[in-house]
Amino acid sequence: MVIQTGKMAWNAVCANKMRTFLTMLGIIIGVAALIILVSLADGAGNSVAEQIASMGSNYLSVRISDNKENPLKYNEFMELFTTEEFAEAAPVGRTSVTAKTEYINHSLNVYGTSGGYFAIMDMDLRAGRILKRADLQNRSNVIVLSYDTAVEIFGRADVEGESLSLDGRAFLVAGVLSEESASPSSAMTVRSSDDSSETVVLEGYIPYTTLGQITDNVLEISQFYVSSADEDSMDLAQMKLEEILLGRFGNDEDAFDVQNQSEVMEAMAKTSNTMSMMLGGIAAISLLVGGIGIMNIMLVSVTERTKEIGIRKAIGAGKSSIMLQFLLEAVIVSLSGCLIGIISSWAALQVIGNIMGAALSVTMNVRVALLAVAFSAVIGIVFGLYPANKAANKKPIDALRYAG
Repeated sequence: MVIQTGKMAWNAVCANKMRTFLTMLGIIIGVAALIILVSLADGAGNSVAEQIASMGSNYLSVRISDNKENPLKYNEFMELFTTEEFAEAAPVGRTSVTAKTEYINHSLNVYGTSGGYFAIMDMDLRAGRILKRADLQNRSNVIVLSYDTAVEIFGRADVEGESLSLDGRAFLVAGVLSEESASPSSAMTVRSSDDSSETVVLEGYIPYTTLGQITDNVLEISQFYVSSADEDSMDLAQMKLEEILLGRFGNDEDAFDVQNQSEVMEAMAKTSNTMSMMLGGIAAISLLVGGIGIMNIMLVSVTERTKEIGIRKAIGAGKSSIMLQFLLEAVIVSLSGCLIGIISSWAALQVIGNIMGAALSVTMNVRVALLAVAFSAVIGIVFGLYPANKAANKKPIDALRYAG
């Protein structure tokens, strides 16, 4: 009996294909919008999370805003933060210089730091060595270049041992970072206006003490990074760091700001989830509108088929059979629209993925697709109940007399 009712519902849906398709359109658009928007939000969130994770997640970033007229110097810095709670500690300062070789000159972003910075930021070497403690003690004129910088200035990456002039000072290239290693603060690629070429932002790393000789702006440590000895004890490392800083700056909490990288990642994940839910909620409204369209067309269908309902009741069809048929019609329309919407969203995401390339990894969120199927089924049932109930409650005599 149920199978026969299902066949009748399918035939009724297929009897007017254009009207059925237009009825489905609201569901198709709603499902496609839901999946595409949530998938794009997830892709953007994952992309940012991967970039943050590539910088490392077990370090603390500190910015000193008030030194109490007692600047923090490098030697004191190393004494304060050489404890068992910290794996590495590295000051950071920045300036811009003109880098020259025999044949070329470029503007170069120079970061003054120590060897611990490379470990904190999980930056690997391609060749040569990183900065050593002796380099900082002796204020050595040595520099570690990023991969892109070495290629841009020298035309090749294996340039350790080469000489480079920074604002007239000769520097020895001690090492070159791997192509995958990027600075969290400045590594980026800028496209020119015609999109035909790319301008690489050049950067290099020199001893922090040497940076103080190049520029007068770096006379004290106002920013530094500290990594936890144990990635699972970030809270303990942060408590120890704040204890040291409070002791150094007279218990003034406003004198410095500590940022936990793992907290940044957690906040980013929460923001991404909130964005996905917000976009999903907006797209879900389209599904509700599609459900209203289904109810509307089903009411029209009930009115048009009043005589058919009367005949079926006259030959013995029960109220439940009539109700089930019209309810199945609403569910079939809703789920068919959902299926087309899923296929359309998959195709759209493939196109978006090809356009965005490596800049944004976009894949269909399967969980959202399954949720869309469940939601569409519920919409078909909820918005189909009233028309189905109206059809089932028609009296056979009144239905047979209907001449509309």
